[in-house]
Amino acid sequence: MPLWRQGAPMTPPAQTTRVFLFLQGPHGPFFHGLAQMLRTAGARVWRVGFNAGDQAFWFHSQSYLPYHGTPQDWPDEIDRILDARQITDIVLYGDTRPIHDVAIKAARARGLTVHVFEEGYMRPYWVTYERGGSNGNSRLMDMDIPSMQSALACSDMESPLPPAHWGDMRQHVFYGALYHWFVMFRNRKYRNFRPHRDMPVTKEFQLYLQRLLLMPAHAIERRSATWRIRRGGFPYHLALLQLEHDSSFQMHSPFSTMTEFLGEVIKGFASGAPRHHHLVVKAHPLEDGRVAIRQEVRRLAREHGITDRVHYVRGGKLAQLLNDARSAVTVNSTAAQQVLWRGIPLKVFGRAVYDKPEFISNQRLRDFFAGATRPDNRAYKDYRRFLLETSQVPGGFYSTRGRRQLLRHVVDMMLSSEDPYEALKSGTAAPRQQLRVVT
Repeated sequence: MPLWRQGAPMTPPAQTTRVFLFLQGPHGPFFHGLAQMLRTAGARVWRVGFNAGDQAFWFHSQSYLPYHGTPQDWPDEIDRILDARQITDIVLYGDTRPIHDVAIKAARARGLTVHVFEEGYMRPYWVTYERGGSNGNSRLMDMDIPSMQSALACSDMESPLPPAHWGDMRQHVFYGALYHWFVMFRNRKYRNFRPHRDMPVTKEFQLYLQRLLLMPAHAIERRSATWRIRRGGFPYHLALLQLEHDSSFQMHSPFSTMTEFLGEVIKGFASGAPRHHHLVVKAHPLEDGRVAIRQEVRRLAREHGITDRVHYVRGGKLAQLLNDARSAVTVNSTAAQQVLWRGIPLKVFGRAVYDKPEFISNQRLRDFFAGATRPDNRAYKDYRRFLLETSQVPGGFYSTRGRRQLLRHVVDMMLSSEDPYEALKSGTAAPRQQLRVVT
């Protein structure tokens, strides 16, 4: 059972000074900047670092608490830190990492507030901020559309527009490579550190560096593939892939590998789609080659006799392909939000915050490809507006502009006694009007 469902929403205990404990965050300096602003607001801040990468991006040595112990010792250590430092709030990025799962349980037992950051449900222009859990552990999972519409009655604002761009992708890859460089070459003091993914840190660094160097070549390949599809003149459906190692895929889906998902999709397409329709498999923008996706797509298409009707596109932006798509399928990718925003039929396989009966198809896969039912676009617009006025905060983790915009909003949200969803109901949510930025 998700932690937030075990009782009332977590609120800070009655204490004059808030004391925040930061755990692992997104690669780069965002957590450091967030901590600085919390200190300016009068809070005390501590940071537990588990490796040299965590330490490299925390520029306040007096508040840094290095953890050199083993994973087995961590439950006792987090108990000691929470009590000794009189922590009122913990802050983390992603709630399913083993070290974070342990910390959330310890915080829950003490009635502390758990602030969870994630990539935006409306990415890339927004960041997700929730309390207690995110994705499959989010409070959104048990909210229905009528309750969201009722909460929106407290606000007559129009949905905020996204900026032209934050410029996050290159910075995201750069900070990822730099983080893993520190873990690989400067981690002598953290010999007991174990990453939350199975892949060795050296391989992670290699893949980040390779992706950074190959970005120009991949962009040319991607544009060429997209141009051929758009010029092909055939109706097509989209399969939106995710990173196989992503926690949302691993923890909240029925599949353990992306190949399993692809096998299901290509089989359903081969048996149900009209013969003149094609399938476009769109890789995640951060796909780094650790899984042989392209080869698996070709193999599966060949097995089902539809090689000439299946196309693979490496990463990149989704908008150009979505404009002419007939439908889309995914496990639980946040890219599905763009699908629904355009009123395109969507089928999902995993647990997702947008999995609502008003706009997600419940057809069998072969029937979906044969003739998908359209989503209730009015209901989705209400859902989207509800998210943009609650847990979706404008900005980004990786670019300077994105971090600056994010900090303008999120510190007040963290200091509030209400979580984002309750704040909208009570009418205390800060306005989010975001004008389009021209760059």
